[in-house]
Amino acid sequence: MSQDNQKIHPDDPGRILDRRRFLGGAAVAGLTAAAGHSGFAGATEPVSGNGNQDYLNVRTFGARGNGKADDTAAIQKALDAAGKQGGNVVLLPRGEYLVRGSLHVPDDVTLQGVFRAPNRGNVGHNKGSLLLATGGKGKPDSTPFISLGENGTLYGLAIFYPEQTCPETPVEYPWTVRQLSDNGSLVNVTLLNPWQGVDFGTVIGGRHYIRGLYGQPLKTGVFIDKCEDVGRVEDVHFWPFWRADAMTMAFTSRHATAFLIGRTDWQYMFNCFAICHKIGYHFVRTSSGVPNAVLTQCGSDEGAPGTQCISVRVDGNQSHAGISFVNGQFMGAPSIEVSATNHGPVKFTNCGFWGGPLTDTMAVLEGSGQTSFTGCHFTSWAQRNKTAPAIMLRRGGLIINACEFMDAGSRQVTIERGAATAVIAANRFHGSARISNQIGAKARIGMNAVE
Repeated sequence: MSQDNQKIHPDDPGRILDRRRFLGGAAVAGLTAAAGHSGFAGATEPVSGNGNQDYLNVRTFGARGNGKADDTAAIQKALDAAGKQGGNVVLLPRGEYLVRGSLHVPDDVTLQGVFRAPNRGNVGHNKGSLLLATGGKGKPDSTPFISLGENGTLYGLAIFYPEQTCPETPVEYPWTVRQLSDNGSLVNVTLLNPWQGVDFGTVIGGRHYIRGLYGQPLKTGVFIDKCEDVGRVEDVHFWPFWRADAMTMAFTSRHATAFLIGRTDWQYMFNCFAICHKIGYHFVRTSSGVPNAVLTQCGSDEGAPGTQCISVRVDGNQSHAGISFVNGQFMGAPSIEVSATNHGPVKFTNCGFWGGPLTDTMAVLEGSGQTSFTGCHFTSWAQRNKTAPAIMLRRGGLIINACEFMDAGSRQVTIERGAATAVIAANRFHGSARISNQIGAKARIGMNAVE
């Protein structure tokens, strides 16, 4: 692809992706975005310090920021110098910094760009601090692009892989960012097109912090595991910031996971969103254990046309704490899968579920734990199979309370013989109450209103 065809368009309103037009198959070719390598006007001009050495400037150590010269060694020298001082801020002034190797952020060091909020995409448009990553191409298990020491932080910068070749055969790269100890932090960071985004799970660590992360991960967005103290993730937006063409979106809809969550104690997530990922939120059992998590105002949207995505899949969680979604919104086919390997509680409170053209059953529940829906609403299921219920309980327990099932004439719930117990009470059904109960008195169904 030529550089002219790869540049990201400016953020004028006419260029912003309309999600519904894309998902309906409308033209989005004008939003195809990748890297132009032109240097910024004035990008090689050093940023002067404030006279008291409160930070180190990578330009002082020889970084050019013109998108052509390899700045790996210069940036690493600045980072090492900050580490020897016992911690400092290393400033990346406005520019495009080509990094052909990898970078290590020492303990107590912050690598900081000029952004004070995550950005939609800035390659070739004179908008801030951009790292161009080329190392590890084709070697996904090699050294991450950036490794964070204890209390290491990335702040206010964007990272782009200029040699990524999506959509049909994307190039595999190592993790973009990996935490090596406690308190790794990302604040106001954009990862335009990583193969693997943020790894806060390979190395034991606690108290990770992510706030303001944008990107279009092609394989995995955020991986959390081995977290032995409270981790926080908020304001994450995984969306087509790089390419919105049909092939790229179909690839992520068939292969990518936005949030992969293993062992974590007291994981808090807030205002997180993903679109066109095979799995939005995947809770898994690892060699370190299983997660517990509270997710507030988090959602996952549908996949590309012709694909079936899962908003939430739970393969395991801690039985004493569980997983809780509050004020979430989900669209998928199905939206929720609780697999047979899960034994802990899964709770949805004040959440909305709606289907697309390939949605039949919205929630398939097979684990031995209990799943509950309180104050939720369901609409647009049974799109292909008119007998499909909104919720299918195969094993374990189920509570549905104060929910609304909006599709008149469609089955709301099926309780199969292998289920343990069910309570379906004080809900609102449209058309008629259609509940298939195969466990008899072990299910309590009553006080439901029909409109």
